[in-house]
Amino acid sequence: MFGCTVFRVKNMRMQLFINKRSTPPIWQTLRKLSGCEKQLPILTLFTKDPCPLCDEALETLHPFLDQVTLKKVDITALGNEMLWKKYRYDIPVFHFNGKYLMKHKADVDLFRTVLQEYFKTKSHS
Repeated sequence: MFGCTVFRVKNMRMQLFINKRSTPPIWQTLRKLSGCEKQLPILTLFTKDPCPLCDEALETLHPFLDQVTLKKVDITALGNEMLWKKYRYDIPVFHFNGKYLMKHKADVDLFRTVLQEYFKTKSHS
């Protein structure tokens, strides 16, 4: 399935069609280079490798991932011992802009509501 990500570069609108499912590093890198990343909320996924439940949760949220900057944190990585103790029985765990959002599975209705509120608030500021 192909998706479309819109970038603004020096007041020009560009559309890039890529397969986000198979090439997330490319679209994330392009988003960073375009400056769009700063405007999007951060969805943090606390995970480990392998994590089939995390993969399933990301697949569930896939239609919304172009509206956030996805940050994956490996709780088994060196230096993340506290995260391991905190989340080892709960992954996947999601935070939205640094605040706990959900765990165990992706709640699409909750995520949609949080995104709508974020962009509603952002458009009024």
